[in-house]
Amino acid sequence: MSMSLRVVVPPHPLIAHWLTVLRDQQTPSPLFATAMAELGHWLTYEAVREWLPQRSLQVQTPLAVCDGTVVDPSVPVLAVPVLRAGLGLWEGARAVLPSARVAHVGLVRDERTGEASCYLDSLPERIGERVGVMVFDPMLATGGSLIQVLERLEARGVSGQRLLVITALAARPGLTAVGRRFPDLKVYTACIDPELDGAFRIVPGLGDAGDRLYGSQSPQFPAEAQP
Repeated sequence: MSMSLRVVVPPHPLIAHWLTVLRDQQTPSPLFATAMAELGHWLTYEAVREWLPQRSLQVQTPLAVCDGTVVDPSVPVLAVPVLRAGLGLWEGARAVLPSARVAHVGLVRDERTGEASCYLDSLPERIGERVGVMVFDPMLATGGSLIQVLERLEARGVSGQRLLVITALAARPGLTAVGRRFPDLKVYTACIDPELDGAFRIVPGLGDAGDRLYGSQSPQFPAEAQP
């Protein structure tokens, strides 16, 4: 892994709790969605701690004038959920960044090759130099999907410290690939798993985040009862 790639795993008990709920194969879709949203909320909360710009001002309390700080409203934020399951992370992050503009990028992965292809790109044609950009990628497995999103942002001039990535779970091989291509990136994740299996799935992982989020694991609806 590139030594300059910064990967942050916040030591927060709620992050560990909700990741464990995501991992459990017995977790039903509604609770899985709650857990994904909670991870999006708390990972974003940690990520913006020193990232959001602030400015000083004075306010009048009921008793006296007081010095304070607020988030600088002149610096806009663009949130980029990676479809499908990135929407689950953004659902929780929205409470932290309620004024952010949202642009979706949709990617689908070839299960045989592990390569991702883009079917939707709603990124603005021009992204201002002061805009902070947060990418919500549900899981970082091979790193291919995230690299595609980051390359699309790079083509619009977005890179460096104004760019952050939020992901529920990352695999070490994927972080290595991303770090080689984008060594100045900062990634916030709930955990780093060690490996991928032959089908490019994170191990131990949490399964297919999109299928579990939307209850689409079974090709039949309603799914047949298990014997």
